[in-house]
Amino acid sequence: MIQSTPKTPKKTSYSSILSLFLIIAGIALIAACNKSDNKDPQSTACAVTAMYAKDTSAAQRAQMIAFCNNNGITYTIHPSGILYQIITPGDSTRPNLCTSLTMTYTGKLMTGIQFDKGTITYALKDLIVGWQIAVPLIGKGGKIKMVIPSSLGYGAEGRPPAIPSNAPLYFEMSLD
Repeated sequence: MIQSTPKTPKKTSYSSILSLFLIIAGIALIAACNKSDNKDPQSTACAVTAMYAKDTSAAQRAQMIAFCNNNGITYTIHPSGILYQIITPGDSTRPNLCTSLTMTYTGKLMTGIQFDKGTITYALKDLIVGWQIAVPLIGKGGKIKMVIPSSLGYGAEGRPPAIPSNAPLYFEMSLD
């Protein structure tokens, strides 16, 4: 009589080893992800700067320059098209996209009409691209004036009724 041995124990053995391997690999992957999460302001992911396309609207640029000239803003032109003046540089450590910041600001249209004012706390990555670009130019305790092209603010959509479409914006901001 031929005796057959059940193959289930070997299958169970191989599947147990495979399951154990997958569990260990999963734990290692989770641990690796936790090491590079965005809590460390100096991590590689947080060192990434804001993505943007340079604003090329000549009419907006002229409007922005006129606003600066009429309001005594001695501006520097950022490669993005933002016009800015650093009033106080603040700490030497600069925020990055993953930094949570408390900012006190005033926002105005080019007509001088104030559309917003307040103190907020957000991660820089959650704010408009113009802020993502200009705010890292100062550190904590710093103060900046910036005129942002509409493409780096609220764009063609605007934020009705306060901010019309394609509106460049002026902000005076300090990092608390």
